[in-house]
Amino acid sequence: MKFETPAQDNPVDQLKVVGRPHDRIDGPLKTTGTAPYAYEWHDEVDKVAYGYVIGSAIAKGRITSVDTRAAKNAPGVLSVITADNAGKLGKGEMNAATLLGGPTIEHYHQAIGVVVAETFEQARAAAALVEVNYQRERGAWDLAEEKPGVTTPPEDTPDKKVGDFDRAFDSAAVQFDATYTTPDQSHMAMEPHASMAVWEGEKLTLWTTNQMINWCHSDLAKTLNIPQENIRVRSPYIGGGFGGKLFLRSDALLAALGARAIQRPVKVMLTRPMIPNNTTHRPATIQRVRIGADESGHISAIAHESWNGNLPGGPTETATNQTELLYAGANRLTGLRLAKLDLPEGNSMRAPGEAPGMMVLEIAMDEMAEKLGIDPVEFRILNDTQVDPANPERPFSQRQLIECLRTGAEHFGWQQRNPTPAQVRDGRWLVGMGMAAGFRNNLVTPSGARVRLDAHGTVTVETDMTDIGTGSYTIIAQTAAEMMGVPIEKVVVKLGDSTFPISSGSGGQWGGNSSTAGVYAACVKLREAVADRLGIDASSAMFTDEQVRVGERSIPLREAAAQSELVAEDKIEFGDLAEKYQQSTFAGHFVEVAVDSATGEVRVRRMLAVCAAGRILNPKTARSQVIGAMTMGLGAALMEELAVDTRLGFFVNHDMAGYEVPVHADVPQQEVIFLDETDPISSPMKAKGVGELGICGVSAAIANAIYNATGVRVRDYPITLDKLLHGLPDPV
Repeated sequence: MKFETPAQDNPVDQLKVVGRPHDRIDGPLKTTGTAPYAYEWHDEVDKVAYGYVIGSAIAKGRITSVDTRAAKNAPGVLSVITADNAGKLGKGEMNAATLLGGPTIEHYHQAIGVVVAETFEQARAAAALVEVNYQRERGAWDLAEEKPGVTTPPEDTPDKKVGDFDRAFDSAAVQFDATYTTPDQSHMAMEPHASMAVWEGEKLTLWTTNQMINWCHSDLAKTLNIPQENIRVRSPYIGGGFGGKLFLRSDALLAALGARAIQRPVKVMLTRPMIPNNTTHRPATIQRVRIGADESGHISAIAHESWNGNLPGGPTETATNQTELLYAGANRLTGLRLAKLDLPEGNSMRAPGEAPGMMVLEIAMDEMAEKLGIDPVEFRILNDTQVDPANPERPFSQRQLIECLRTGAEHFGWQQRNPTPAQVRDGRWLVGMGMAAGFRNNLVTPSGARVRLDAHGTVTVETDMTDIGTGSYTIIAQTAAEMMGVPIEKVVVKLGDSTFPISSGSGGQWGGNSSTAGVYAACVKLREAVADRLGIDASSAMFTDEQVRVGERSIPLREAAAQSELVAEDKIEFGDLAEKYQQSTFAGHFVEVAVDSATGEVRVRRMLAVCAAGRILNPKTARSQVIGAMTMGLGAALMEELAVDTRLGFFVNHDMAGYEVPVHADVPQQEVIFLDETDPISSPMKAKGVGELGICGVSAAIANAIYNATGVRVRDYPITLDKLLHGLPDPV
């Protein structure tokens, strides 16, 4: 199905199932422990062996020798695989570094081997017996040190200029210029990276924890140098990903190599201390924001430049995305700078680009509002735009930013905020309010599905879409139920298998909207097949209450498949509407914090997100996505930071004892409001994404609240108490 014109009225608009707050249909499986994750398909294979990954002990250099003799002779060991005996390997398109290193070492904890044994404990013990000698080289590991030499943008991301920023900024009545930093951060999903592989002749089946089945499928074939049709990838249940499982990683490759070597199934799981350095992370940034405005607060010039580092071939963190579109201003400059660093690969983490970019831009907007003497909410509203600032002929498809901010301010009690910092106390606590706008572009991507109707009237959906805890099973079931006129209990959803049609996958806030649109397209074809089988006109048929109705005639849906199953397959393909209209999602984030006046301890007391994100397909699962994102934003603001050893080139706190994430006691009252919105420009579902919008702006809202509470402005995340203590007012 081609989606080339705005959506008209369609069966989804009935909202009998779609738009309702259904419980997650996979919830009982997960809460009872019966949903099998990648490491847990015990009933599928016999005689499983275990692999333990050996990670490089240096960050840059070469392996000069590897002695595996003691490991091979250890109890239970079946094989030891290194680059020397793994055979010729390629590299996937999505990987910056090779997944099995040697002799060249590209980053710390790069996998350099795997020990396969009868038990996990035997493999772990034997891995400690492998002797590796290295020739260490000096690398580049400090972004602040490398930044001054990065003066030009990468070839694929040139500076974006509108008007004459320099002249407009220099002549502006009020000017603001500041530099901020965000640290390296780790995904830290509940389920670690894990895989199980089995070969049957030349055919490989891989159970893995991966958000994008098709990317994993194609890159594994490239890496193993075998035909893609010889590989089946399965990933029906995933315990969190946040972007860290978008790509093929070493656990999957090493499980496949281990299973091929011993001709038995092999499981490989990355231990928690290996994940931050071996897999991907959100890279640190240094960002400079300049804003010029007239005395009434209208922005005339805005610039946002961001620096980050990565391995050769690694992507740039696009932290200026939102600054291109969020606020008006005739003269604009955005630019990205990429330094070569020898740290582990930086790549997508929840809301890549906008998440760290909003952490900075929305503090700068507050600082500029203070210079102007304008309320922060009103300053943002004053500079709203309903068109793409770089192309005024291109309107937003929907833009309710003002409504998000007004609704949030009223609901949160913003009018009670004292604009003078450090004036409100609750005993020993300094209390403050802060806010920030939220922004994330609406992305869509082709997505396919197959639907089946059987003689019992059950509809089965098959697509390689994944569920990373986001509720994909449920919204896909809701879509099929709405389209075919059956209760959600009569829909079976099968996900995460490369033998199913290729979907959008889970990532970038595009998964829910795109995958359900693909199911919509397949169901349109199934409705046509039903009508043809029943000898009726599909265009006038109504599918409701398990019946197909045309005029006064009503036929049970199941009769269409009484003699044989009906099967239909299609995919959604998007035209050029994204070029004609700017499609984005918006939010208003409001936060109240309390800061201990003696210790600098920060406690977030209340959080509110008001979101405008198209049709909300399931308010219950959407709310869960937003409060989860708000919690991640809290972590990013107050505690999350991978500490870099700039002498040896690795993340020091590479486990959950040292890498702090929010726990239940850190999370306050959270409230989410969804504005009524449908966007026919986006998809037949008239939906958008919401899972990443919930993090965009949260950290800045917390930072702004801390400033309001204490009068201390922190521009370097995370905002830990050592950055506050020097400026706190005297305790009462």
